[in-house]
Order: sequence, then C-alpha cells, then structure tokens
Amino acid sequence: MYILMLSLHGLIRGHDLELGRDADTGGQTKYVVDLARALGERADVSRVDLVTRRVVDPAVSPDYAEAVEPLNAKARILRLDAGPEGYLPKEQLWDHLDGFVDNLTALLHEQGQWPDIIHSHYADAGYVGSRLANLIGVPLVHTGHSLGRDKRQRLLAAGLDSDQIDARYNMLRRIDAEETTLATAELVITSTHNEIEEQYGLYDYYLPERMRVIPPGTDLKQFHPPADDDPLPPFAEVVERFLDEPDKPLILALSRADHRKNIIALVEAYAESPRLRALANLLIVAGNRDDIRDLDEGARTVLTDILITIDAHDLYGQVALPKHHSADEVPEIYRLVARSGGVFINPALTEPFGLTLLEAAATGLPLVATENGGPVDIIGNCKNGLLVDPLDRTAIAEALLKILEDRETWTTYSQNGLAGVRRFYSWTSHAERYRALIGPLTELHEHIPDTPPMRRAMVYRDRALFTDLDQSLLGDPEGVEQFVAMMKRNKRCANFGIVTGRRLDSVLIELKRHGIPVPDVLITSLGTEIHYSGQLVLDDYWADHVDHLWSPRAVRRALAEIPGLVPQRKIEQSRFKISYHYDPTIAPSVEEISTLLRTRELSVNVIHAFGQFLDIVPIRASKGQAVRYVTHRFGIPLEHVLVVGGSGADEDMMRGNTLAVVVANRHHEELSQLADLDRIYFAEQAHAKGILEAIDHYDFFRSCRVPDPIPQPVAEPEPEAPA
Repeated sequence: MYILMLSLHGLIRGHDLELGRDADTGGQTKYVVDLARALGERADVSRVDLVTRRVVDPAVSPDYAEAVEPLNAKARILRLDAGPEGYLPKEQLWDHLDGFVDNLTALLHEQGQWPDIIHSHYADAGYVGSRLANLIGVPLVHTGHSLGRDKRQRLLAAGLDSDQIDARYNMLRRIDAEETTLATAELVITSTHNEIEEQYGLYDYYLPERMRVIPPGTDLKQFHPPADDDPLPPFAEVVERFLDEPDKPLILALSRADHRKNIIALVEAYAESPRLRALANLLIVAGNRDDIRDLDEGARTVLTDILITIDAHDLYGQVALPKHHSADEVPEIYRLVARSGGVFINPALTEPFGLTLLEAAATGLPLVATENGGPVDIIGNCKNGLLVDPLDRTAIAEALLKILEDRETWTTYSQNGLAGVRRFYSWTSHAERYRALIGPLTELHEHIPDTPPMRRAMVYRDRALFTDLDQSLLGDPEGVEQFVAMMKRNKRCANFGIVTGRRLDSVLIELKRHGIPVPDVLITSLGTEIHYSGQLVLDDYWADHVDHLWSPRAVRRALAEIPGLVPQRKIEQSRFKISYHYDPTIAPSVEEISTLLRTRELSVNVIHAFGQFLDIVPIRASKGQAVRYVTHRFGIPLEHVLVVGGSGADEDMMRGNTLAVVVANRHHEELSQLADLDRIYFAEQAHAKGILEAIDHYDFFRSCRVPDPIPQPVAEPEPEAPA
C-alpha cells in the first residue's frame, strides 16, 4: 500500500523538530513524522510520502527548503512549493492551497503512481486532501488535530469578538474546509472519544460511525525512566541557576507559549499556595527565545504575563523559565523532573490529545492535567494522575499537593503510567490498527485513468483554452467571429473546450446558432458531464466517478419546502445537476441551505451564481475538477491552460495554477476576492473580445508547440554489384 500523508503548515523535518517554535510547530508535526516512520516500517506498506510545504527563508533552517528528505527505507518527506517562498502562518495559506493541489497532482502524474490512501492532517490539509481525493478517486482519511468550531467557541467564551476571530484566524474558510473534508472523508481518526463527542459533534456533517479512536504512540526508546547511575544532564545546570533550593521536586509544564495552554493560571495557582511553594519548584519550558520582543504577538504576550506574574508574587528563586532547549533535550528534561520526585502538569484550557502527557508518563512522571479533551482518555487508561478544572487555581494546587505530599501515591501513579503507556500508546500498536482500518477502504476505488480518452491528435497539443459560454464567449458576434478564427489558426497545438452550466443539448443549440464549431471538449452541467470531439464521445469514467455518494431524490426532498427556491425548467436539469431559481429576499442564506444538506448527510457541492441561481451537484463534480481531470488525461500542464469565467460557479476553475481571465462584463462581486491573486486577469473588454485581450496579455500562443511531422523511414540503398 502506498500512503500519501498531508501536513502543510509548521516546520516539519525528520530530526531536531523545533517543537514550540511557534503556534504552528507543535505536537502535530511530531505526530505526522512519527506516524510516517511507523507505517514505513511495516511489511504491508510499500511507501509513505509525507507531503508538506517547501519553505525557502533565511529566517529558518535550510532543511525546510530540501525537496526530499528520507525518514527510513520506505518513508520520506516531500516538500512542494505553494505561494511565496517564505515561511507563513497557517492562517495566511488559504489562497495558496489550490496551487498546492495542482502542484501535487502534477507530481503524482509525473511519477506515474497514484496513492492508495490520502491521509490529511488539520483543516488546510483536509482542503487539499478533499480536492485531490475527489479528483483522482482515492479514499480520504482525515485527522483534525484541532477543530475550528471548537476553537471559535473557546475564543468567544474568552471575550473575543466574532468578526475579529473570523478575520484574524480566517475561521469561516477553515470551518467550511472542515465541513467539506468531513463530507469527503471515509474515515476520521481521532485520538480520544472526547474529540468525537465534544468537538466533531459541533459540525453539520457529523457521522460518528465513520470515526475511530486510535491514540498516537510515543517513542519508548527515547522516552524512558532515569536509571540510578545516570549522570545529571547538562540541562540541570540551566535549571539550577534559577533556583534557590534546586534539590526540591520540580513541577514541570512543557508547551509552546500560547494563551490556550493556560500557563498563567498554573503560575498563579503555585503563587497562591504557600504549601506548594515550600514543597516544590516550578519549571516552565515554553518554547525557545532569544528576545521576547522578537516573538510573535501571542507568544510575546504569554511570556510577558508570566514574567509579570513572577514579579508580582515575588517568585524569584522558585520558578525556572529557561530560554532555550532542543528537541533532543526533552526526554532528559522529563527524566530530570522524575529524578527529583516531581510531577508533570498540562493545565491547558482544552487539549485535543496531549502527546506530552504520554512522553512524561513513559519517563515515570505522575500527571496532573486538564479535564477538557484528550487527558480524560489518557489518565482513564493509565490511572496515573489527576484531572482538574483548568480555571480552578485552588483545584490545580490541591491536585499537585496530593501527589507531591504522598510518596506512595507518587509511586503508584508512576508505575501505572509506565505500564499504561506500553499497553495503550506504542507506535507499533497504532500502526497495526491503522493499517487494518484503512485496508478495506481501497477495495472499491478505481484510480483516475492516465490514458488519453480518444483521438491521438488531441494529445499532441500542449495547451488548452476553456471558456464559459453565456456572457463570457457569447454576447458580441464580431468578437465571437474573431475568437473562432484565432482558435482555428492555433488548432494544431491547442485544444479548445467549453465549460458551462447548460445541458449538452442546450449547448449544441447555442453553438449552431452562433456559428461556433463543436469544440474538442464539452464540459456541461457544471462539470458533471464530459464529451469529446464532434462525435460527442461521453467520458464513461467521469460519469461513474461523479456518481459517488450522489442521492438526487434525497436532495430534492430536503429542499422541497424551502421558501425562495423554485426549480428551474426541465431543460436546465440533468442527471447530476439539480437547479433552482434563488430569491435571496425570501430564501435562507446559501450557508443555511448548505447546513441543511449536510445535516441530512448529503455529500454535495452547493453552487451559487449571479445571486439568483442555485445548483446542487455531486461532491466530486465542479467546473474546476472537470477541467483538471481533462487536462490530466491529455497530459497538458495547468500552466498551459487558460480558463474564462465570471461567476461563483467558476471560482474553483480559476484558482490554482491555471491562467484565468474575467471578461469586463463579468466583473461580478462573486469573484471580487480573486482580484489580488496572480494569474487572474481582469479584462477591460467584454465577451469574446475580453478573451482575445487575455490571450494577448498572457501571450498565450507565443510558444505554442506544433508537433514535428512523423519521420518517414528512409529506404536503404541497394549494394552495388561487384565489379
């Protein structure tokens, strides 16, 4: 089995992970690297590619610019370009994800092997994974790690304004991507039952029967208890210089400097308990820094608040806050705390899983952890600590005291943790269960065909132009005549296609009426049907492909009583397209209609165009998906494809690596968000003349390759007769 894993944000490499460097380089990066390695060690896995974004930035290590990095004999990290070269936080990646999809698809096409499974991690990878899975017909597995709806609720509870949340975190796009991912994924892997019930339960497309709990593992070779004769690690000296009484037990909090980790509450709980201050020291390992003033706003605020709290309660000599630690030192830090008879605490407001809890338990440390999220399962399985309300500072202090003041309790929790981690949380057992779950998913799937659909002559062309019909190509007879002449002059090296919401019969009537020859490719009914050449040969594979999860009767029943939705004429309906007139003054919002369909467990695309049309098509169908499928079969790179459109139905066709144009009469507000994107040209002229303007703008036919004539065999000269 060939497994393709997607984890796009964060700095990911196979060694010296910079955990806690920023909000994006946390436990997820370690999870995906460890999972890839564990799967690569299995005999029933032939290959694992962990695909992430390539970063070329002097502010980070050059490791992240390497295109390929081996992890073991069968697993590797692949890094692909997407957007600008520099490192970007995940909130700024959304406009570059379509290009990532296109680059990844091109890479897979070039290597000549499709994966058997795609496994996406986090919302941005879920968007990429959904697009790729729906295009090539491969099952999608998803792990959320952190979910947008849950985060949004917590930020609202913390007093942030909803508009600020949506703007700062790109939350609406994230949640929409998560809904689409859940509609596409055939398996969702979570770390805890709490994650399924409390977090995924917030989503419209909530199908717990597709969700399975497989707790992550921990590296027991790296994380183990200290031996009696182990020397003190060098990090001990770093800690001791902060402390007046360094021989006291240590209370360890290890996380990135993020307000959600709730470190301030821990410091205040410690400060407000004289018994705890007399009994133990506090060690806070919160990422790395040279100068707090150079950190991003979130980390800078948290660390500044920690220092202010230490000063306010005069905790000098009792709290250690080291500036630096390496990933290799983390196991030694746990063992140092275990040797001191200390405790590990995770006081986060909520914790999706809690990988640090496993690492600490594997070194013999008792745990105190938040009662919100993954720690409930970990401590429930291992019986190695106490759960607390992270907002109750008194409860935090009492839980720490209960363990630190009773050596028998400390020893019981320590031994239980060591045994529980080995039983429940090894990577070997994780990979075994994972492989058993994903195996059946591949049996009913057929990969996207690589062979040309027909007519070898069409394959030799190295570029293609696809245009919407109404109000894009049509509308100016003189422009249409000039456009047709232009395409005829370049027909030896360019394919011509029409992409429209119209049915095939309606398109043919319009083409005849306007004197336009039948194009090489007709993509009709919003990308649900594809025909080739004047013979109108149907692409049978695409028809079967988009039929996946399609339930038209259920869609019609769900929308039958919705006010403001009136079915369009029968000539506008087709097998895979259900079309309505949409009255926004009466009807619910498009978002509410999408929510209704999701709650009915219907996997569909809802397409809104020109403020008055609403179409429902299968989740695998769209204009953009159909264009990418056709160009894949013809072997045309998307950089050599010019697409023309102007409504919301055209957006996914225009995003990504295609060249695109919006003609002047189609400068519609539905595409206003594309105005700042490269490779999308807003023409000054209307209709077909706007297309011709874009052809000049891109110099589209300048390097048009005309295939060389097939060489004819040259007859061998007959040997001369001997004299």
